[in-house]
Amino acid sequence: MLDMRSPARRPERVAVLALDGVYPFELGIPSRILGAADGHYEVLTCTVDGRPVRTNADFTVGVEHGPEILETADTVIVASMPPAFIPTELPGEVAAALARIRPDARIVSICTAAFVLAAAGLLDGRRATTHWQVADLFRRRYPRIELDPDVLFVDDGRILTSAGAASGVDICLHIVRTDHGSELANAVARRCVVPPFRDGGQAQYIDQPIPDSGAASTAVTRDWALERLDEPLTLADLAGHARMSLRTFARRFNDEVGLSPGRWLIQQRVARARHLLESSDLPVDRVAAEVGFATGASLRQHLHAAIGVSPQTYRRTFQQTR
Repeated sequence: MLDMRSPARRPERVAVLALDGVYPFELGIPSRILGAADGHYEVLTCTVDGRPVRTNADFTVGVEHGPEILETADTVIVASMPPAFIPTELPGEVAAALARIRPDARIVSICTAAFVLAAAGLLDGRRATTHWQVADLFRRRYPRIELDPDVLFVDDGRILTSAGAASGVDICLHIVRTDHGSELANAVARRCVVPPFRDGGQAQYIDQPIPDSGAASTAVTRDWALERLDEPLTLADLAGHARMSLRTFARRFNDEVGLSPGRWLIQQRVARARHLLESSDLPVDRVAAEVGFATGASLRQHLHAAIGVSPQTYRRTFQQTR
């Protein structure tokens, strides 16, 4: 859901909590992505006692902060650890650290850190995700949580959860996009040389991300479609451009992208519409036409389904941010 908070006058303080066995890659994602957002975020790393923490690699990491910074953080991100380090019960020092988080702070988990939030009771009754390989274990331990293991991340308002490794990049870019708009998020993505937008609903695990040797890819057709989002593209149009049968194209597209062509087109149109709402004063009906929705009502329906607000509310939020 879109975060409707007014923009802060100071950089938002983000505290990244490193627990025993933390993955070094995931631990560094928030600093790398949010730290590239033109000074909008102050990213600090802490442990539950301020001491160095071992990683799952052959080194430990030292930090400059203890759990006290959690009390002043606007956003807290818990980095992930291997399944062998996931506690059955929340250790006392971890529970004490999490108890320091302000009631209004945004809380984010990367990958298996969802187990930590779940053990702390923060996910009860909420929708969440984690790495698909530990989804069954998560369901057995926390049946009251609505787990969706097929998506990259879940934004449930104050609590956000993400899947494995690279989805930590996706959720941090989502935070930038939600707080400050797609223009800044895209700039951050360019600086970090990562894809600027992978919707949270995209599949975690794609069986065939690279076509078999000699097989045609749908990538060229996807690029072609992105240049023609204002046109009423059909599956037949896409398959015809790719010179494939409808069935072959749909299967290969899903294998490569993890989405059906129709759902992918809607996501791209919503993303383009969000950019136009942020960066222009075009009327809603004109925005809808520019991105290929037949009517303004159609745009309102799809935007609300994606982020829970109307085009007018979305535009007003980012005008205030600017």
